[in-house]
Amino acid sequence: MSDTVSKALHERARAKIPGGVNSPVRAFRSVGGEPVYIARAEGPWLQGADGARYLDYVGSWGPMLLGHAHPAVVEAIVQAAALGTSYGAPTEREVLFAERLTSALPSLEMVRLCSSGTEACMSALRLARGFTGRDLVVKFSGCYHGHADFLLVKAGSGAATLGVPDSAGVPQATAAATLTADFNDLPGVEALFRAYPDRIAAVITEPVVGNMGCVPPLPGFLQGLQALCQAHGALFVLDEVMTGFRLGWTGAQGLYGLRPDLTTLGKVVGGGMPLAAFGGRRDVMQKLAPEGPVYQAGTLSGNPVCTAAGLATLEKLSEPGTYERLEATGAALEAGLREASGRCAQPVTIQRVGSMWTVFFTDGPVRSWPEAARADTRAFARFHAAMLRLGVYLPPSQFEACFHSLAHDGNAVERTLDAARAAFSEV
Repeated sequence: MSDTVSKALHERARAKIPGGVNSPVRAFRSVGGEPVYIARAEGPWLQGADGARYLDYVGSWGPMLLGHAHPAVVEAIVQAAALGTSYGAPTEREVLFAERLTSALPSLEMVRLCSSGTEACMSALRLARGFTGRDLVVKFSGCYHGHADFLLVKAGSGAATLGVPDSAGVPQATAAATLTADFNDLPGVEALFRAYPDRIAAVITEPVVGNMGCVPPLPGFLQGLQALCQAHGALFVLDEVMTGFRLGWTGAQGLYGLRPDLTTLGKVVGGGMPLAAFGGRRDVMQKLAPEGPVYQAGTLSGNPVCTAAGLATLEKLSEPGTYERLEATGAALEAGLREASGRCAQPVTIQRVGSMWTVFFTDGPVRSWPEAARADTRAFARFHAAMLRLGVYLPPSQFEACFHSLAHDGNAVERTLDAARAAFSEV
């Protein structure tokens, strides 16, 4: 297939946009290639600027659970846009959207809308600090909660060591307010609470990690985190930006029987538009301005076009059988990929929860960032290149989860597995 159009566009982009992309992972650097420029999308398909078609397992990094250009979502966007694209004033649709979220997730007694997952996580943790009067936050290595300064932190030299910056431009003093532990390591979190008594405002985690590949929680881990937070007066913050409404109508918190103090949502809830939310306990949320002292604002928060797309998406997802269909597709993909991986000369581990999954080029289960980091990224790069050549578009990183949608039917699954059999044979 020809890729001359994409190459030409990327050359133009690199002259005006840092790295030629507006989000780093799109640059394809970790798989040793150059990005495919996309012209349009429909259902499970992407069409490149060169005209080639790809079965898409990125799904705009998670939002497109209905598939691309779903007619109900497109119609809702068009109708809303015709009435004006932004007001900077309250609308009924914001109220309807908030009511929809709170009816689905019992832990959400109140919500505040915003425009991105980064904004939701940043705001939720500011709120947690304001509510508790404490400064420290615990996060897990390999979990990504957006690019706010205090969340771009990697582990220090020990379990009870303050974080160090993971990006240039992040002050050491800012990073030092964030503590890190390994995902699925409950004793490590207990050690942090012992080392910093009465100083930890919140623990934040992805319930199923998608930002080091798909890594599920071990039995009891999330429930243990919730109990630790309750015992120590800290808030339990569940980052469901990726998992919310993807792993079920009640999200991962419903799947694992949790009731977090605060929840962050994004991706799926916006139906492909820039819409996110954070919410939780009423007494905590009432600390937000204008009712309380914790300031948070956004010019485009609750945008009328975005809430229209979000409401249309949630309406379709509420239909009977939705998540059973997603699980059936996921089970077929998982079983087929396991069979196909037997053709590979490298060790392969397939991990999946619902409609999130990852092909890891490593032995055994992956339960934390140190285990994920042992994966053979060069083998993944070869696999990614082969799948792309065969018409399957995977995330251009070993450490990003794949997503399938309701638009991925049996034919899409078979085409994907045919490509995987060939691709595994080349790795």
